Amino acid sequence: MKAAVIVFPGSNCDRDMAVAFERAGLQVDMVWHKDTALPAGVDIVGLPGGFSFGDYLRCGAIAANSPICREVAAHAARGGYVLGVCNGFQVLTETKILPGALLRNAGLKYICRTVGLEVAETQSVFTRAYAAGERIALPIAHHDGNYTADAATLDRLEGDGRVAFRYTDNPNGADRDIAGILSDNRRVLGMMPHPERASEPAHGNTDGARVFADLAAALTAA
Repeated sequence: MKAAVIVFPGSNCDRDMAVAFERAGLQVDMVWHKDTALPAGVDIVGLPGGFSFGDYLRCGAIAANSPICREVAAHAARGGYVLGVCNGFQVLTETKILPGALLRNAGLKYICRTVGLEVAETQSVFTRAYAAGERIALPIAHHDGNYTADAATLDRLEGDGRVAFRYTDNPNGADRDIAGILSDNRRVLGMMPHPERASEPAHGNTDGARVFADLAAALTAA
């Protein structure tokens, strides 16, 4: 099983994501944003958190136009798995791999703390290890985490069961408390909270470890 973690100028959670994948049993390659191909045999691509290109323009907008993102989009279109966390979620919306947009937090302030989440969906490879409605806690660290989409898109996400996580105490004003969403085929997950920062005992919280362990189990079974 192989993962590729994309590194942009300004990424700061690339190593964290790589370690979380490795702890779950995946081989990890770090891929620079100017590369034009993913490593052979990649099962999942990780888009890490951080501040790609200094968050100029819109968060994730410049990164979304990096050469490697064309390959990430092609990988997703072929049915490959993708996990985008925080800035990675922003990149997924900027590439249109996932719908909607991440806007400035409603309070206009950067937020860095652990928040409560409710698991809203358990039919994807990222969430099967959780129980529906289970309450977990994960860290957030963002200035632009306010998930927004038009009413039709929000209704479709909810109707199709593609809302993966919701905030229990919405910290950023996200529409319908949405903290993470899935693609149509449930193989792409974008989420603002950081599971990789809550994936081992040294973090003081392992609620995020199941995202990676469940994915690895699904890939092994396949």
